[in-house]
Amino acid sequence: MQGFVAAWFLTLAFLLATPAAAADAAQRAYAREQYNLSAELFLRQAQRGRPIAQTFLGYQYQNGWGVPKSYEEAAEWFHRAAEQGEPTAQFYLGLLYDRGQGVDENPIEAAKWLDLAAARAPRDRREYWRSMREAVSGKLTRDELTEARRRAVAWTPIRER
Repeated sequence: MQGFVAAWFLTLAFLLATPAAAADAAQRAYAREQYNLSAELFLRQAQRGRPIAQTFLGYQYQNGWGVPKSYEEAAEWFHRAAEQGEPTAQFYLGLLYDRGQGVDENPIEAAKWLDLAAARAPRDRREYWRSMREAVSGKLTRDELTEARRRAVAWTPIRER
C-alpha cells in the first residue's frame, strides 16, 4: 500500500512539473467531480496567475465545490482572470456585479464585463452570453449604458506576474 501511495504522489509530482500538465490534471479531477483535488490543483496554478485555473477556482467557490461556498472568493478569482482577458471569468464576474454577490451591486460594471465577455464568447455560448448582456443592459439608463460601453472600450488586459 505504501508503494502505491508513493507511486501515486510521484506520478502527481510528474504531472505537475509543467503548467499545461498541471492544468490538465486539475481539469481531469474536476471532470471526475473530484472537487477537493481539483480545487487544490487549480489553486496552485491560480496563484501563479493562470487565468483558466483562476476561472475554474472562482466557479468552484461560487458553487461550494471542494471549497467553502464564498461569493467573495469567487469574485476575487474571477476578477483576476477577467483582468487578463479570460471571457468566461468576465461573464461570471458580470453576473456577480449584476446580482451584488461577493461585490457591491454595480450595473455599470456588470454591463462592462458582460459586454467584454460577449465580444469573445465561445461559439457554443455566444447567444446565451449576448442575451444575458442584453438583459442586464436593459436595466440601465442611456447614460449608464454609455458609461458601461466606454469602460469596455477603454479596458485593456493585464498580465499577472
